[in-house]
Amino acid sequence: MKNRLKVLRAERDWSQAELAGRLDVSRQAVNAIETGKHDPSLPLAFRIARLFDMKIEEIFDDEI
Repeated sequence: MKNRLKVLRAERDWSQAELAGRLDVSRQAVNAIETGKHDPSLPLAFRIARLFDMKIEEIFDDEI
């Protein structure tokens, strides 16, 4: 699944560790989501969307 997480994080000048802390996940989890190696759970996707004040589909794209 493609996503804009890395871009959104960079716009706020947050490290992966900072974003992970805000989401209560590991830095490795943030890296895996950003690189497309792992898709977030639905609850985590909602937390990410709320953090960036966006809709889930504005961050994640399920088109291949």
